[in-house]
Amino acid sequence: MGKHILITGGAGFIGSHLADELLRSGHTVRVLDNLSSQVHGPGCRYPEYLDRAVELIVGDVRDAGITRRSLKDVDAVYHFAAVVGVGQSMYEMAKYASVNCFGTAVLLEEIARRPVEKIIVASSMSIYGEGLYRDSSGGLHEDADRPIEQLRAACWEVRNGAGETLVPVPTPETKKACLASVYALTKYDQERMCLMFGRAYGIPAVALRFFNAFGTRQSLSNPYTGVLAIFAARYLNNNAPLIFEDGKQQRDFVNVHDVVRACRLALEKPQANGLVINVGSGQPHTVCEVAEAMGHVLGKRIAPEITGMYRAGDIRHCYADITLAQKVLGYTPRVSLERGLAELASWLEGRIAQDRVAEARAELAARGLTA
Repeated sequence: MGKHILITGGAGFIGSHLADELLRSGHTVRVLDNLSSQVHGPGCRYPEYLDRAVELIVGDVRDAGITRRSLKDVDAVYHFAAVVGVGQSMYEMAKYASVNCFGTAVLLEEIARRPVEKIIVASSMSIYGEGLYRDSSGGLHEDADRPIEQLRAACWEVRNGAGETLVPVPTPETKKACLASVYALTKYDQERMCLMFGRAYGIPAVALRFFNAFGTRQSLSNPYTGVLAIFAARYLNNNAPLIFEDGKQQRDFVNVHDVVRACRLALEKPQANGLVINVGSGQPHTVCEVAEAMGHVLGKRIAPEITGMYRAGDIRHCYADITLAQKVLGYTPRVSLERGLAELASWLEGRIAQDRVAEARAELAARGLTA
């Protein structure tokens, strides 16, 4: 029998795809979303891609009354409401702390008054900071870092104390948190609050650490959204994508269809309760590589601009060890980067994107957050 499910932040990129996945599985879906203008543009209109079978409540998760109303008769909650973006979090700290941390606290207080069967919170790979590394002798390094002096000298790779360049390896959930940005700190706060609350109140909770999700419906005019959407906005305006450092930093790009399937499985699998689980592709790709691939599928012969600059809060390499997701959820990624980019390119045809990258870059530079 289908459940009645609330998705906070469910009118956004991943949340709307999750709504589709849950509807296909026979569930009833309600969404609480503030329809932020930075993501959705002005006007607070019902997003054209959001299924009309979804009940949309427009409001802020920090509003206890609205959140209480959104929880009425709900069986399970996906908590996706958050402001995202490493760069912006470094100068809009109060906003990130308020929405991501205080908003989560309000939601959990309301769930305490009206318990649900399960909570699934969207966490982030940003919690890891740098990923896991190995040295030439086989030793693992989970607290790798790059000193500011090294970055200013444009020495990008992670090194150990002896000056040896370390090699990135898949990052498991057991790696300790190394919080490199305010955004990462607030996502860790969301994750920990939900898991602690679940244990204290006897409500099963699961934290899913999303890696670099991409796909259709990602905001094209938000300069702090996912990097592939930012690259697409640049290409659609016939501008070169701007890439920090040397473009060889590695990330794990996971298609949104795979992400929401993992989300559904987390609801269905009781063995996931109480766990933190990576959701990624398990495959590393360089940022420059995916920028060039994005240009190729869009038919744009514009080479990315390698800035040779660093941005505060960025890390060098991190990609997912998905062993736990495979074991506990039965999750295996199905959508390759190539296939996902082809779908994204088809969706982008005829769309208009406001390119605000230069504006965002100027904001960071004015605050001394790039060099």
